[in-house]
Amino acid sequence: MDVQGTTDPGWEPVEDAFLRNFAQRGERGAAVAVYRDGRKVVDLWAGVRDVDGSAPWAVDTAQVVRSVTKGVAAAVPLLLHQRGQLDLDAPVGTYWPEFKTAGKERALVRHVLAHRAGVPVLDVPLTPAEALDLEAGAAAVASQAPAWEPGTDHGYHAHTYSWLLAGLVRRVTGRSIGRWVAEEIAGPLGLDLWLGLPQEEAHRAGRIGGLPEPESPSSGGLRLRPKRSVAAAYENEESLTRRAFGAISPAPDENAPAYRAAGLPGSGGVATARALARFYAALLGPVDGHRLFAPATLALARTEESAGPDRVLVVGTRFGLGYMLHGPASPLLAPGSFGHPGRGGSLAFADPESGIALGYVTNGMRKGVTADPRAQALVRAVKTAIR
Repeated sequence: MDVQGTTDPGWEPVEDAFLRNFAQRGERGAAVAVYRDGRKVVDLWAGVRDVDGSAPWAVDTAQVVRSVTKGVAAAVPLLLHQRGQLDLDAPVGTYWPEFKTAGKERALVRHVLAHRAGVPVLDVPLTPAEALDLEAGAAAVASQAPAWEPGTDHGYHAHTYSWLLAGLVRRVTGRSIGRWVAEEIAGPLGLDLWLGLPQEEAHRAGRIGGLPEPESPSSGGLRLRPKRSVAAAYENEESLTRRAFGAISPAPDENAPAYRAAGLPGSGGVATARALARFYAALLGPVDGHRLFAPATLALARTEESAGPDRVLVVGTRFGLGYMLHGPASPLLAPGSFGHPGRGGSLAFADPESGIALGYVTNGMRKGVTADPRAQALVRAVKTAIR
């Protein structure tokens, strides 16, 4: 496998792990980038741009990154709070009066970010066309009765996070969240990252799709099986798990131009690994003169808001304000790390203590929701490089 890009001296373990993902874990096409203390130290890509194609991955290839998008979108309300435009402890209905219905009157802005708002499901799932209309989605979550009293428990808002954030940001700023990201984050930082892929950039997006699951060893070795409780939750049509991931029905075509252009802030972002690493680096500190989070905002992002058994994912999860935190379900670099995985593969995060920011993008999706073996191999390699 030919790998393209650059690796600074001392960071060869990351390149080695990246190549092993192709040789041992069935990777078809991917990219990884690492920043340390605001400086790029790894920028690699290899394989094919389309999971079902043969054209090579190029320097500017971007992909749909699924729930990695949530970490980008979460920066918007936190930056609005930093600028004094949004109170995290105010009821959502302060900014969005239609949300004050059906038992959600006491749902706070911080509950939305920490997956505590109680609306991970919709009683009537949206069609793909309805889901891509962010205002239609916002209306649906605004009228939805909560599955638990907001603030009293947590459960991953897999799809509804999109419409919650989109509805809130539009009402606070008058702009779509995709436009806000473009104008306030991606533009100043020069990021190839979009919540709503412009038509003129559509040619850069590769096709994502499923990869065959790796064969279990016939004897010896680790046999990876989901916990029985997790498997049962996904099989039960009435479970919060199935209903949360089924809030769009039938499942949308993530390769469709309309899906990429809609910019769902919970799942539809399109980005390069380089852009994701640079974004997270700018959350930590200056990158070429641009910094996003003030120290107090950085502390908010990674202060634990939710922890323990997740009502949707079933396993234990930890969340700060919009970000997954280091834990069994999302083993990031170190206990102070924060970021977000994408279901089936991609990952982006930052670790303030070491100054590390990582972006990993793949076109090959596996069944896992959080700790993908390919991403975790890269995380382990980063640990090796910084020792």
